[in-house]
Amino acid sequence: MVQTLKASKVNLGDLREQFGLTLSNDPLFFPEWQSALGSKDVITAAEHEALKRVKSNFQNLVEAPPLLEGAVKMVVLSPLLDLAGFYQPPFRIKTEATISISSPDEEEGVLIKGEIDVLVIMEALWMLVIESKMSDFSLLKAFPQALSYMMASSKAITFGLITNGNDFIFLKLDRERTPQYATSRVFSLLTPGHELIEVLQILKHLGHRIAN
Repeated sequence: MVQTLKASKVNLGDLREQFGLTLSNDPLFFPEWQSALGSKDVITAAEHEALKRVKSNFQNLVEAPPLLEGAVKMVVLSPLLDLAGFYQPPFRIKTEATISISSPDEEEGVLIKGEIDVLVIMEALWMLVIESKMSDFSLLKAFPQALSYMMASSKAITFGLITNGNDFIFLKLDRERTPQYATSRVFSLLTPGHELIEVLQILKHLGHRIAN
């Protein structure tokens, strides 16, 4: 009997128990994100400037909370998708139902609410955007949702990106044998340097992979 789980209710334990999903510790399991950083895909001067503007725009919004509704998708993700070429053929983007999330803020004694917007490109690359007026949800909040959507794909190998606007992490899921997943390191707008460049490099590399 086929097991199904609602993405809004699932946790990593559910995925492990019902589908046998495990985290791979093999450094060779997810080479795509690392090879992208050493690839010959050059980020142009114009793309550098566009990424600087994306970072500046989002930081300006964060400094004057609450964030606009949909700010992460509008200000951060949409420009990245454009620069990576995902709005042009052969790519096709569709959306999934928004997922509601919440997290207690113990210092303030309140319940912070947010939403996860889901985009999928060619049933091979899933993007989950955590939207919250406080912009401080952990990326871990969206791990189970991302993996549950990826598990439902018709493709054996799929990739994911989770972002809350400040931070970015990539995932890979392989269902060819026993389902396994692994992650990249976290890329952040808050670290010195300009890690959006690396995020764009990985997106372009994954785009080439899923288009071929």
